[in-house]
Amino acid sequence: MFDIHLEHCIYSVTYKDRDYLMESIQSAGPLAGLRVLELGQLIAGPFTTKTLGDLGAEIIKIEPPGTGDPLRQWRMLHEGTSVWWEVQSRNKQSVAIDLRRPEGQQLVKQLAARVDILVENFRPGTMENWGMSYEALAADNPGLILLRISGFGQTGPYRDQPGFGVVGEAMGGLRYLTGQPGQVPVRVGVSIGDTLAALHGTVGVLAALHERQRNGGKGQVVDIALYEAVFNCMESLLPEYSAFGTVREPAGSALPGITPSNAYPCLDGWVLVAGNGDSIFRRLMGTIGRDDLALDPRLAHNDGRSKQAAEIDAAIGTWTQTQSIAQVLEALHQANVPGGRIYTIADIAQDPHYRARDMILSTETANGLKLQVPGIVPKLSRTPGGIRKRAPRLGEDTETLLRELGYDDTGLQQLRDTGVIA
Repeated sequence: MFDIHLEHCIYSVTYKDRDYLMESIQSAGPLAGLRVLELGQLIAGPFTTKTLGDLGAEIIKIEPPGTGDPLRQWRMLHEGTSVWWEVQSRNKQSVAIDLRRPEGQQLVKQLAARVDILVENFRPGTMENWGMSYEALAADNPGLILLRISGFGQTGPYRDQPGFGVVGEAMGGLRYLTGQPGQVPVRVGVSIGDTLAALHGTVGVLAALHERQRNGGKGQVVDIALYEAVFNCMESLLPEYSAFGTVREPAGSALPGITPSNAYPCLDGWVLVAGNGDSIFRRLMGTIGRDDLALDPRLAHNDGRSKQAAEIDAAIGTWTQTQSIAQVLEALHQANVPGGRIYTIADIAQDPHYRARDMILSTETANGLKLQVPGIVPKLSRTPGGIRKRAPRLGEDTETLLRELGYDDTGLQQLRDTGVIA
């Protein structure tokens, strides 16, 4: 006999059963056995739990009765439900509890006592107003890891201000750089601030889990601010300002200081060319018939090329505009120069590489709609993630989860009658 330890459970098995059990654990994903309680709405918190759920964690999502998470009604709807919801909430259970009611708060506290991780993205102070400070929750569950995502963090002079992802993108420095010089700054096109915060939150949770194993099972708080997640991805902006007083300005499709890396016109659209490595640049110039630039000592290294970016971009554009995208990409491929077309979602859906790497998967919604959805990222070789469960109907798992807490038919009916659950 031997013991396999997972969070909240110990299996005693014979060696005969070991291989089957280990195979089952691996097929469930690397985070199988972890239990996560999600109190967030819309994007940042739920994207964190979506990532954890894809990798095998059990996700219990709390939603308000009647309306549910607002994301259910965002963007394009099919029979009243957003198809975005089907991606963001896969691998989750839905429990409909009114958190504005003391009885609902008590139910969530009971659930929080039985999980490894709690994720929330309310304005700072909301959890405390509900009697669910970390200290209160940790009193019943010392190993709890609490991920808190907010616009400006749990401390500091801006902590109480509302802050959506777009505000974080602006304050983090990203929005200033997007767009053409002298024109209105534009957004990236997706909620990148929320997603960056979610990914940083995922990293923080996994780090806290590792530390918990080394520290006798004690949990902690992971504090993520939307603007900080964006700012953390802003590369050299601050050191350049610190050393030289330089404020980087918008540059359209170019990447200032890294040359050549830009979008160039073709007969049938635009193509991206990234020829900024020294040897790559020489191959690129040979491909476009500009050996003079390939051999120019001023352009041998990136610092010199960046001073002549306009000349180099003009030379590449003169070549690309006489050819189709396919012709340009074939020439770049033959020369081993990085380049690519600008994909629409139609291009993505038809691309063989996406499909070969299982980045386009099929699922079926609760009302029977067959959908193609993004695959699992990251990819693990031995314990890959997967879609184990479609996105839930509102409150679909309320009864099951509350029965785990000891509620019987009578207790559940009382909660329904008073509107605490749905």
